[in-house]
Amino acid sequence: MKILLADDDAASRMILARQLRTLEHEVSEASDGEEAWLLFRLQRPRIVITDLVMPRCDGLELCQRIRGIENLKYTYLIMVTAQLGKVNYLDAMDAGADDFLTKPCGTDDIVIRLRVAQRLLQLETKVNQLEGLLPICSYCKKIRDGQEKWQPVELYINERSNASFSHGVCPECYEKQVKPQLVALAEKNASAGHSSVCLK
Repeated sequence: MKILLADDDAASRMILARQLRTLEHEVSEASDGEEAWLLFRLQRPRIVITDLVMPRCDGLELCQRIRGIENLKYTYLIMVTAQLGKVNYLDAMDAGADDFLTKPCGTDDIVIRLRVAQRLLQLETKVNQLEGLLPICSYCKKIRDGQEKWQPVELYINERSNASFSHGVCPECYEKQVKPQLVALAEKNASAGHSSVCLK
């Protein structure tokens, strides 16, 4: 999962980034809110972990900017701070934060937050796919899933429903694709003196 980590405290950022990479996430680091805002627009990560207090653009403003982008895939925002009082929680929620971590962040706390984030993002992707069009390759007809992987239509539907497939050829495709090949084969066989091919 792509994660953007924003924290002006270099030591805290390095420790948290190392933990995230150990969990096999792709991590981009920003030393302040403005740098985080730039990286977010360039990379569009699905998870942002941001410190509350940062120079140039704090965590609250960063959350507000991200939430202000129209037609954006949902981004899970986690606010991190050394001290979070009741007022700060409310401010962070109003700004668009989804969850909170208190410094120093333990690995178990991070794992729990990221599991919740991944489940929510997967659910959001499924809902969007049901509400909108499925991304399908115009050449090979594979479908792109929520993990940004391409897979055959049959496999995609089998994994998400009780449907099963039997393969055949529709009348239109038979007339346009199959029949001309059979006619050509019959003509070739006739000229070679072989028995004819049935075109029914």
